[in-house]
Amino acid sequence: MRGHEPRSTSSCAACKLLKRRCSPNCIFAPYFRSDEAKKFAKVHKVFGASNVSKILVEVPEEQREDTVNSLAYEAEARLRDPVHGCIGAIALLQRKMIQLQHDLALARACLARYVATPSVIFSSDDHHRVITGPFDDFPVDCGVSFGSFNQNISYELNQEANMYDFSQIPYI
Repeated sequence: MRGHEPRSTSSCAACKLLKRRCSPNCIFAPYFRSDEAKKFAKVHKVFGASNVSKILVEVPEEQREDTVNSLAYEAEARLRDPVHGCIGAIALLQRKMIQLQHDLALARACLARYVATPSVIFSSDDHHRVITGPFDDFPVDCGVSFGSFNQNISYELNQEANMYDFSQIPYI
């Protein structure tokens, strides 16, 4: 694979897919290299080459690469989830954040309750009270099983997380 091919001998991925000659001033060439055919194919399938071309013309040149990356991400999300697209991924992350905030609040409340009540141990030989520090015998679950919180939601979130795993996208 030749990473830095001269423009005169190689068409960009867009022109290859559209089966046209790639001109020196091709709007797609800087953003869809010849080895990124899948990237352009996904963007083309969701948005259409004409619309992508119009978007790129309207965007300032220094923002075009970010625009193309955004379009590629949105196209990948829309192909994975035709109904919700990237909004589905955002909603999943928001639900995860809410669940984690809930778990954190419960853990803080449990810790505060435990720290506020000193442990008292009675010695059997001379009937004296011994007050221990707050973390000497800290219970593992504090009376609450964090693993049991909304098991159905947790399972659902994990299933959806696999659907929105964009770490394997070839253009990242």
